[in-house]
Amino acid sequence: MIQLTERAVDKVKEILESQEPKPAGLRISVVGGGCSGFSYSMAFENAPGLLDKTYNYNSLRVFVDQASLLYLDGAEVDYVETLEGSGFKFNNPNVKSTCGCGSSFSA
Repeated sequence: MIQLTERAVDKVKEILESQEPKPAGLRISVVGGGCSGFSYSMAFENAPGLLDKTYNYNSLRVFVDQASLLYLDGAEVDYVETLEGSGFKFNNPNVKSTCGCGSSFSA
């Protein structure tokens, strides 16, 4: 199971409210690419896929496909704001290594 912190849920809902038409939810997935082999993807979706697992976080629907679930089990998504910038941060216990830029990983 994937977890979203309260800060992450609030930020996604804030961005979601500004979308027109309003999407049905957020898709979180793992895609091939990056210097370490995999990277995270977040995008708004109008409907879940046929085999998606759907999570509900304070009325925010999150869709995760079956293949991505293998890499995201136990992961936590947070939203952080620092002096260097702000964004969504994945804390994933399945990650074996990351690249120098921090945007891709291997499992």
